[in-house]
Amino acid sequence: MTRVLPIGTLVASLLLAGCGSGTGRGPPLRIMVPTGAAFAQVSDSLARHHIVGSSFLFELYARARRATASVQPGTYAFRRGMSWDRILRDLREGRTVTLRLVIPEGWDIGRIAPRVAELLGRPADTILAVLADSHAAVRMGVPGPTLEGYLFPATYSFGPDVSLDSLLAQLVAAYRRVWTPARRSRADSIGLSEREVVTLASIVEKEARIVAELPLIAAVYHNRLRIGMALQADPTVQYALGRHEERLLYAQIDSVADNPYNTYRHPGLPPGPIASPSEAAIAAVLYPADVKYLYFVARPDGSHTFTSSLAEHNRAKTAIRRAERPAARP
Repeated sequence: MTRVLPIGTLVASLLLAGCGSGTGRGPPLRIMVPTGAAFAQVSDSLARHHIVGSSFLFELYARARRATASVQPGTYAFRRGMSWDRILRDLREGRTVTLRLVIPEGWDIGRIAPRVAELLGRPADTILAVLADSHAAVRMGVPGPTLEGYLFPATYSFGPDVSLDSLLAQLVAAYRRVWTPARRSRADSIGLSEREVVTLASIVEKEARIVAELPLIAAVYHNRLRIGMALQADPTVQYALGRHEERLLYAQIDSVADNPYNTYRHPGLPPGPIASPSEAAIAAVLYPADVKYLYFVARPDGSHTFTSSLAEHNRAKTAIRRAERPAARP
């Protein structure tokens, strides 16, 4: 037998539910609203998870608000005891659950993999194996040799049921948007392939601390490549080592002498990118500063002193090291 509530009790219950505590209590519970679902299905799902106390009253309240026909499909997160007005507003406006992924500029796949793994609820080593797989690069249509360098640094939002392939496709799509026809034409005009541009941009990105210096650092490496001088880029050796070192020692460089990413021992560019470069770094490689610098050395504040000869470079290093030493006591 259907229970009939007194009209006063019914009105009071509806008003109390609609003006409830608002945010609710406890952990958020996920509710899936399929495309084309009847409002009764939504009400039943909310009641089954104890988000609303009565599917009948909630549906009645929604009808009074004329909100039963405007529910958007998707996955929602509601807490028990949320006000019905808040629930209906979220359903009407499609405020579905989104997963946020931030990839900072200059991160390599070793740092990206754990973030992706956490978002997807999968082991980090499993994700890293995919990112480092040459077949994944082929599948995603990037120059390779792996996905290193092609997972564009940005902030992304995904639905809660996103797959790894779909997630990676969106990151790669953001990377592809950087490659305008004008930039492809520029790469051809300076004799660099897409992979070579991204590889050099990843090195420049790792070296720079100040955006304004990107074209200057890019110019140094262009100049070295042009005269056949070894790049001698510390970030590539650190990539070969698999760890960051504030100051490389000769022994560390020698320990990875056979690694093709060691640009102290192997001439030219390494086999592929060492991190995800920003659009600014890619642009700097395509349009380097018109300077003759061959060397740069970092100052304590992260900026660099640029020089054109080894003698100037050595003097710059000496001056910076003296400035770093604590003042001698009288």
